[in-house]
Amino acid sequence: MIRFRLKELLADKGFRENRRVTLDEVSQATGIHRTTLSKIANQRGYNTTTDILDRLCAYFEVPVGELAEHLNDDRKP
Repeated sequence: MIRFRLKELLADKGFRENRRVTLDEVSQATGIHRTTLSKIANQRGYNTTTDILDRLCAYFEVPVGELAEHLNDDRKP
């Protein structure tokens, strides 16, 4: 399973800039709908596009490996 680290990146950016960074702010800066950002942050297994990943990487100035990580899924199909 892929896990997105959006909440952690929001917290890190907020800490570095000594302020609160909101999903609304990210939405306005990236052009990604607020609902999509909320789903990425809160919904397990959410499926998104590479365009959205690209915009988030550019906004947070991180490589894709810091935005998402692969977790072993031990569940059997």
